[in-house]
Amino acid sequence: MRTKVVNIDEIYVPSDRRKEIDPQKIEEIAEQIIEEVAQRPIQIRRGKDRYVLIKGVNRLEAQKALGNETIEAAIVAARLH
Repeated sequence: MRTKVVNIDEIYVPSDRRKEIDPQKIEEIAEQIIEEVAQRPIQIRRGKDRYVLIKGVNRLEAQKALGNETIEAAIVAARLH
């Protein structure tokens, strides 16, 4: 799985992922980021003109809360149903 740094504003968060947002978890992750604790990359897939979040909504929101404009992400293939 390859990773790359992407602009946060290029990532679309589907509504089912937004349901997973946990403010307490976001705060904990933000503190870990400040303390430079290693974080797993979020998982995204390529969509039309943007990336689509697959996994890691709380890590993404923590980066946003800290005012960061980029995040490390693993690019994964879209699942076929």
